[in-house]
Parts: sequence; C-alpha cells; structure tokens
Amino acid sequence: MIDKGHRNTALLVAGCFFMENLDGTIVTTSAPRIGESLHVAPTAVGLVITAYLLTLAVLIPLSGWLTRRLGVRPVFLAAIAIFTVGSLCCALSNSLPMLVGMRVLQGVGGAMMVPVGRTVVVSRTERQDLLRIMSYIVWPGLLSPVIAPLAGALITTYASWRWLFLINIPLGVIAFFVAWRLITGGRSTAPPPLDWLGLLLTCGGLGGLTYTANLISESASPWPLTTAWGIGSVVLLALAAWHLLRTEYPLLPLSALRIPTFRLSQRGGFLFWIVVGSAPFLLPLLFQEVFGWTAVKSGAVVLFIFVGNIGIKPATTPLLNRLGFRRVLLGSTVGLAATMIGLGFTTASTPLAVIAGLALASGVARSVGLTAYSTVAFADMPADRMRDANTLAATTQQLSAGLAVAAATVALRLGRLWPGPGGPASAYTVAFTLLGLVALVAAIEAFRASPQTGNTIRTRNSTARTTSPVRPGGAGGRLGADATGGGVENTGTRPFGTPGRTGRTD
Repeated sequence: MIDKGHRNTALLVAGCFFMENLDGTIVTTSAPRIGESLHVAPTAVGLVITAYLLTLAVLIPLSGWLTRRLGVRPVFLAAIAIFTVGSLCCALSNSLPMLVGMRVLQGVGGAMMVPVGRTVVVSRTERQDLLRIMSYIVWPGLLSPVIAPLAGALITTYASWRWLFLINIPLGVIAFFVAWRLITGGRSTAPPPLDWLGLLLTCGGLGGLTYTANLISESASPWPLTTAWGIGSVVLLALAAWHLLRTEYPLLPLSALRIPTFRLSQRGGFLFWIVVGSAPFLLPLLFQEVFGWTAVKSGAVVLFIFVGNIGIKPATTPLLNRLGFRRVLLGSTVGLAATMIGLGFTTASTPLAVIAGLALASGVARSVGLTAYSTVAFADMPADRMRDANTLAATTQQLSAGLAVAAATVALRLGRLWPGPGGPASAYTVAFTLLGLVALVAAIEAFRASPQTGNTIRTRNSTARTTSPVRPGGAGGRLGADATGGGVENTGTRPFGTPGRTGRTD
C-alpha cells in the first residue's frame, strides 16, 4: 500500500516536474511582447528559451553525484529555492542579457529538482506500487507542453509577460515548505571522485546538441553553422560514451543499459518522447497557418490531447497489470503513430469533432505509453544502480524533449520540399506522417521485447507478490534515506532487495 506521505511526495515531485517543463515552452508565444518590452527583436528572445534548455541539459547529469556528495534533502530544497528565486529575477529583468542570465539561474534549480525528487520517490517505492507512483509523476510532463502555448498567449494578452514567471513564486514557496516537511535523509557517505572528463564531454555534447536543436528550429540559422554544431556535439557524445564505458567512476554509468527493461525504456522511450513533444508544436501551426483558426480556437482543440491524458490515467495501471508492458507499449506506440498520421490528413473541412477525437486519442496513447516507459525502466534495476539509472533516464528524457521541436521543424521542412498538389497542407501531411513513422520505430522496439517484460512489477503476476521490492541503498527507512545513505528511520516498509521482516509474502 502507498501511504499518504509517499503519495504526497510523488505529487510534490509531479508539481516540480510541471513547473520545470512549463517554463521550457511557455515563453514561446510571448516572444513578441517580451521583445517589445525589452526593446529587442522577437527573434532575439529565443535566447531566453535556449539558455534554459541548455542549462537543464548540461546540469542534469551532475545531479546524481551531488546527491551523493550533499544528500537528497539539501539538494532538493536548494533546487526549489534556486528555481523560485530565479523565476522572481526573471520577472524583474529589465534587459535581455539580465533575463537570459536569470533563466540560466532558473535552469540550475530545474536541473536538480526533478531527477533528485524522482530518486526520492522511486527509492521508497515497493515494487508492486511502482506503476501507481510513476503515473503520478508522468502526467505533468504530458500536460505542460500542451497547455503552455495557450497559457502563454492568455497571460501576455490579458496581463504582462512578467506573470509567466511570477506564477512560479507561490508554487515554489508552497513546494519548498512541503518538501521541508516530507523529505528526510542526511548527508551521504563519501562519494566517488567526480568524473571531470566525463562531465566535460557529456555536458558539452548534450549542451551542443540542445543548441543545435535550437538552431534547426530557427529558420534563419545558417546551415553550415548548424551542421558544424551538430557534428561537433555528436563527436563529443561519442567520446563521452567511450570514456564512460571505461572509467572506474563514470558520471553516467552506461552499464545500466545492459538491463533489457532499462534499455527498452531508453531506446523506445527516447523516440516516443520526441513524437510526443512535437505534436503540441505542429498542431497549432497547422490549425492557424493552414486552417486559418484563431490562436484561442487552436489552443482549445490542442487541449483535447490533455483531456485524453487525464481521462485514461485511472485506467493506465489496470491496463498494464492486466495486459502486460509489451502489449501496452505496442498499442500505445502504434496508436500514437496512427493518430499522428491521421491528424496530418485532416483539412479545414474535416469536422471539428473528428479532429478533436484524434487529438483525444493521441492524448490517450501518449499517457499510457509514457507511463509504461517511465515505469518499466526501473522494473529490474538492481538496488545499487537505481540512482545512477534515474539520472541517466532524466538526461535522456530532457534530451528528447529538447530535440522534439527540432524534429518537428525538420519534418515540416522536408514536407515543404515534397512536390505535392496541396501546398502548405501537403507539407504538414508529410511532417505528421514522418513523425508517425518515428513512433512505429518505437513500436518495433516494443515488439522485440520479451512477453515477460516488466512482470516483476505487475500485481497480477505471482512473482510481483513474492519478490521483494527494489530500493537503492539496501536499507529500509523513510523518504530519501536510502538515496543518501544516511538518516535511516525504519517504518516497517520493506526495502528493495531486503527480505521482509514480518514474514509476510505479499
């Protein structure tokens, strides 16, 4: 059973996840107003988004080592405080350089909030409760990119762009005091030495690839510069992988990818996240550029994706328990591909109910698929590798989110090269079809998975009822204790990899 404190902590991390993701995209529709206020061109405001996403990409890999060094509680509390203060400073900025600098500060906090918070939640979760707990954490990642464009437009239309950041202040203050009460755990034992070469190669490659994605998304970017950044970033990441597989204390232990369930979540989930993140970007463009809809009507229809996300959420865990991960992943990846391709073939004359229905079905596929990918990642993860696997998963997720808009932009540009008779409409048909094919690649990965994938955390499976849950650190205790190696306070909850003390086998 999931106790109240554990559930509240999962919801706290979900709220932090929502704030982090929302701030990555909400500025997009507000660029003209921000540029006018700061006396710069709207295109220059793109730096505000890039600075934030770059900081997340660069610092997330460092979060695992910092929790070992300082402990979960101080790092998590500091992350919320830095993010909140950074948001306030963003709202008070009176020049573009100041706003960009404060977005970097905000990104420092965001990079630590979610990976560290998720470590806290996963570390305490018994294996049979992992599905339900991860469903709490996943939905904000689905919600924020869907509502961000409409929310940004409404805020800048009826208030000031500064409220894009001011809304984080009360949320951050509440999150800080809730975390102060819920999160425990002292300083960890001495961590291994920091892998400085791995840090430079990994963070340089991730940052460069994120910046390349930003250059691709901007139509005015010169292709030679974009290509140079892309090639350089890939080379750095290749060198990073070579180093991480050979050093004694790697920043990101890639050996976790040898575990089939984790490898499935990273390879298939990476592609799935890219398609998921591209839809909220492409749909408003299709509706406004081709269909001639207003921004409000466009945003309202895109919200049906969110309706599908939330509507299916109560059924996600029962579906996974009943059908298994392989079947659910196959259904969700194929469903996402079908709805993306279907949306690409809609026209201005397509009944609104049909378009809304496709968006709703897409939301259902997104919600089920991402919950499955996020959960199966930890299904078979050994105790001593859980924290590192969580950091690697957070890094992959952030990278895919950063590449989503770039992938959508490339697909749309390829569509415009297609000599179809439909003009702009044909370009979007090609773009949505290409992204649907990407989802089908993830479906092939799911098809190749074993039918027993994830059975250790399915409550209908007998193994799930007799196998001890996996918790990092190998010690029972309250929230965050095993993630830090200290502050253990026994509550009778069986830890991952530890026999039950009460003699029960449930």
